[in-house]
Amino acid sequence: MSNSVISVKGISRSYKKQTVLKDVSLEVERGHICGLIGPNGAGKTTLMKILAGLILPDSGEIGFFGSSDDLDKSRDRMSFMIEQPIIANNMNARDNIEYIRLLRGYPDDRRVDEILELVGLADTGKKYAQKFSLGMKQRLGIGMALLPKPEVMVLDEPVNGLDPEGIVEVRQLIKRMQEEMGVTVLISSHLLSELSEICTDFSMITGGRLVENLSREQLLAKCRGRIALRTDSIEGTAAVLEEKLSIHDYKVIHGDEIHIYERLDEVTKISKTITDSGFIITRLAEEGQNLEEYYLEKVGEHNE
Repeated sequence: MSNSVISVKGISRSYKKQTVLKDVSLEVERGHICGLIGPNGAGKTTLMKILAGLILPDSGEIGFFGSSDDLDKSRDRMSFMIEQPIIANNMNARDNIEYIRLLRGYPDDRRVDEILELVGLADTGKKYAQKFSLGMKQRLGIGMALLPKPEVMVLDEPVNGLDPEGIVEVRQLIKRMQEEMGVTVLISSHLLSELSEICTDFSMITGGRLVENLSREQLLAKCRGRIALRTDSIEGTAAVLEEKLSIHDYKVIHGDEIHIYERLDEVTKISKTITDSGFIITRLAEEGQNLEEYYLEKVGEHNE
């Protein structure tokens, strides 16, 4: 039996003559946090609006909880926060959540206190939402979406524009949702370093096309280790690597640094050969790729 709660197959969408999504396919498994990563304009919000039923795809198929039948009924088991949360600024946190409770016909008013405690807004009292920080508003929006106890949350750029403290608060909340409440999360962001902290899976998108789907374990395996090297002559050093050390798996980064991806256990030999060749080493470090660097590499390969 499939463990998929969101299934997207061959989704395409265009506005007038502009293609926004092209043949996008991905799966989100129950209990996972899947990061949809890519720059602004990559198609992330459009895909999430299609999942929420706000717009229709031109082609392709969507399935929720293993079925493509009666998508609206399946959406009753899900919550969506697309772009900015809709908050009444002239009401406090409790009244905002209470309004959503009444609007959705959720019977248990004790849930309001549970949500306020969960999102860290229980002590805000009568303070109007217009005086909340952006991070507090994002947590309130997530709390409103959590009210009906959804099995799946779809969050569009929930850390966009937040200060570092706000990012940490939202990140911790999302982790709690997954670990303590068993909520499956599809989250989009262009802040790749933040997604790398919480996601179990990654779907990389650029220009409306999906570049790659992979798990955290696969990402870690693919993020190659390297030797980062700077000298007083990058061109001369590159020649030494090829002619004297037979190293060919390297890249020149921004014209002033070389990343070496082979013979990583021979740092001493590499550095000695370079210095013996008359070049001065100004930086030498053993590193590993992060999510952002891996994404940029994959996008570069895709564009080529």
